[in-house]
Amino acid sequence: MEGPVPIEAQIRTETGAESGLRGPGCSLRHFACEQNLLSRPDGSASFLQGDTSVLAGVYGPAEVKVSREIFNKATLDVVLRPKIGLPGVAEKSRERLIRNTCEAVVLGALHPRTSITVVLQVVGNAGSLLACCLNAACMALVDAGVPMRALFCGVTCALDSDGSLVLDPTAKQEKEARAVLTFALDSVEQKLLMATTKGLYSDAELQQCLAAAQAASQHVFRFYRESVQRRYSKS
Repeated sequence: MEGPVPIEAQIRTETGAESGLRGPGCSLRHFACEQNLLSRPDGSASFLQGDTSVLAGVYGPAEVKVSREIFNKATLDVVLRPKIGLPGVAEKSRERLIRNTCEAVVLGALHPRTSITVVLQVVGNAGSLLACCLNAACMALVDAGVPMRALFCGVTCALDSDGSLVLDPTAKQEKEARAVLTFALDSVEQKLLMATTKGLYSDAELQQCLAAAQAASQHVFRFYRESVQRRYSKS
């Protein structure tokens, strides 16, 4: 089995023009992020990966209903709204995965008996939607000033029928893939926070995808830092 696929991330800081064409499986699509877009949430962010776009808003820490109160930590909720129609089974499944990831890094013990709610609105889905949702949620939590032990990001990998690996696949590539794997990783040691898979793959291919995702996460976290630095350097 070959080693991790090299990554040549093409990072964009503004929406608009498409970055150059990427080679097969060797790069991420261009990124774009804008924080503090919405006035009502305590924090918000729009995250773009290629043509996949998600808008996130964070409310809290705020008052919580007594029936949902947890005495030693904050109650964390995630709401995912599709581009059109009402949320279905797929959205509920993604909500659970995103909530589990957020709970692994948010320091809820600092705000007991409160509520933190992350609302995600899908603007466009062109592949790697769950990864984009995770990235949008992280940047919105940062904008809201919610205490976290680390940042996190999502990376999606697809395995073709011939075993080749594609990072950050498009919707078409996901449909044609033999397996699609999405990982959530932290920024401290690139530890695995969450994983969800679909399709058939070997143990060796799983490890290959995880190694490639960990390498790709370095580029995502670097983009996080540059995005936040750019925002606060303007003031």
